Amino acid sequence: MDPEALRKYSALHPKPAGLALQYGTAGFRTKAQQLDHVMFRMGLLAVLRSKAVAATIGVMVTASHNPEEDNGIKLVDPLGEMLHPSWEEYATQLANAEEQELQEVISEICQKAEVNLHKDSLVFIGRDTRPSSEKLSQSVIDGILVLGGQYHDYGLVTTPQLHYMVCCQNTQGQYGKATLEGYYEKLSKAFMELIKQSHSSGECQRHLKIDCANGIGALKLSEMKPYFPQEVLIHIYNDGTKEKLNHLCGADFVKVHQKPPRGLDMKPHERCCSFDGDADRIVYYYKDATGHFHLIDGDKIATLISIFLKELLAKVRQNFEMAVVQTAYANGSSTRYLEETLKVPVHCVKTGVKHLHHKAQEFDVGVYFEANGHGTVLFSKSAETKIRQLVKEEKDDEKREAAKVLENMIDLINQTVGDAISDMLVIEAILALKGLTVQQWDALYTDLPNRLLKVQVADRRVIDTADAERRAVTPPGLQEKIDALVKKYKLSRAFVRPSGTEDVVRIYAEADTQENADALAHEVSLAVYHLAGGKGAPPQPI
Repeated sequence: MDPEALRKYSALHPKPAGLALQYGTAGFRTKAQQLDHVMFRMGLLAVLRSKAVAATIGVMVTASHNPEEDNGIKLVDPLGEMLHPSWEEYATQLANAEEQELQEVISEICQKAEVNLHKDSLVFIGRDTRPSSEKLSQSVIDGILVLGGQYHDYGLVTTPQLHYMVCCQNTQGQYGKATLEGYYEKLSKAFMELIKQSHSSGECQRHLKIDCANGIGALKLSEMKPYFPQEVLIHIYNDGTKEKLNHLCGADFVKVHQKPPRGLDMKPHERCCSFDGDADRIVYYYKDATGHFHLIDGDKIATLISIFLKELLAKVRQNFEMAVVQTAYANGSSTRYLEETLKVPVHCVKTGVKHLHHKAQEFDVGVYFEANGHGTVLFSKSAETKIRQLVKEEKDDEKREAAKVLENMIDLINQTVGDAISDMLVIEAILALKGLTVQQWDALYTDLPNRLLKVQVADRRVIDTADAERRAVTPPGLQEKIDALVKKYKLSRAFVRPSGTEDVVRIYAEADTQENADALAHEVSLAVYHLAGGKGAPPQPI
C-alpha cells in the first residue's frame, strides 16, 4: 500500500463533515452528491475483499427503486451472493473514517480479516442508468487502482446481471459465460426449450406489457429481444427516454399504491408486469372486465413456481426436499394455500433478502420471494447433479422428460439473486406450459385484506422482536396488547418491527375485511404510540 497515493487520491474524494452512513441489506444509499467518498472507499474495500477470499468481487452502483436523485453501492461476494455480514461492518467503518484515519482503518481491516496485500485482486463493476452513476463508478475505479487492483467495467447492467457475471467468473465458467451475450444466450436457450413443449399458441397468451421503471431493465430487455423467438411479443413501456427513473412507475410504485404505473395503457385482461429501477424485482397485474386492478405480488409468484416445481419433482420420483421461505409480510392466504392445499413446507425468516437466501440454501429446492417481488429459486448441488444425470441416463420417458424441464428451469433461473428478467421468463414459461391465463393464476387464492402503517418513535431500539419478527419482546406489555386486539377480528394477525434505517416502527395487519384490517392496524399503531414512545400527534384512524 502506497500511503502517499492513498492520501493524494483520498483528498480528491473528500468526506463531507459530519456525515455518517450505515451499510445495510441494500448497501449504502443516500443522495448522490454525498456519495463520492463512499464510492472511492468501496473501491478500496472491494480490492481488500478480493485479496482476502482470492476471488473476483462485484461492485454495483445503484439505488434500485429509490428516486433518481439518490444513488448507492453494494458489494457482491464470489458466488454472486451479498457481502458477508462481518465485511458490512468494515464497509461502515471505512465509509465513516476521517481522512487522516483512512490508512489506519485499512491496516486494521487487513489484520482482522487476514488480508495479504501482495495477492492479486479483480473487481467487476456495473452501474444503473442514473445521471450520477457514471461519475460515481469512476470514483470506485480510483479506489481500486490506489490499492493496485485489477478491474473490469461492465458499464450499464442490471444488478442481477452483475451478480451473475461474478458467479460465472468464480466458477471458472461452470455457471455460464461472464459476458452479457453469455447471460442472454443461456436464459433464452433455456426459455425456448421450455416453451417448445407448450400447447397454447394463442396469440393473446404471448403478449406481455412490461413497465421498466424508466431504468436499466428497458435497455437490457431491448438488447435481449433478438434472442427470443418470433412468438414472444414483449412490449416495453417506461423505457427511460422521456421520464424520470422510478417516477410514478416501477414494481415498488405498483405494489405500494396498488395501481398501474403511469405510461402504460392497460386494457381488460392484458397481462402486464413491472420491474424496479435496477431490475431485481418484478410484480404482475391486470385489469378485469369491470376495470378493477388486480396485483399479483411475490407471494403469488412463489406459489405459481412452487405448483409447477412440485408437479415435476413428483414425476422424477427422487426424494428431493422442497420448501418455500417467506417473511412475516407474506399474505396469510398464501401461507395457508402453500401449507394446506399444496402441502409444501413454509419457513418464516426475518425481513431481508439475505435471511431468505440463507434459509433457502438448506433445501434441495428452496423457493423464496418477498411480497415486493424480489426472489428466486435455489437448487442444491446434489439435486442439480441428479437432475442433469436423469436427463442423460433415465430410460423411463416420463421421468426423463420431467427432468429435462427441471434442467431448463435450473438454467433459466438466476440462482445468485432475484432477477426480474429471469423471473419474468420463468413465469411466462410456466403460464404457457400450464395453459394458464393471468386471471386463473390470480384465482389460486384470494389475498386477505391488509394494511401497512408506520409510527414515528423517539428511539426505534425500544422495540425488540423474536420469532422471525412476528412477536414483540419489548417494550413490556406491547405483545399482550397486540394479542388482545387480534382476537377481536376474524382471520386476523398483526406484528410490529422497527425500521432498519429510521426511528419508525412498521405495522402490518390483516383480517377478513379491509375495514377490519384498517381498524386493527390503527389500534396496533395506537398501542405502539403509547407503549413505545411515539412522537408527534397520535395516529389518526384510516
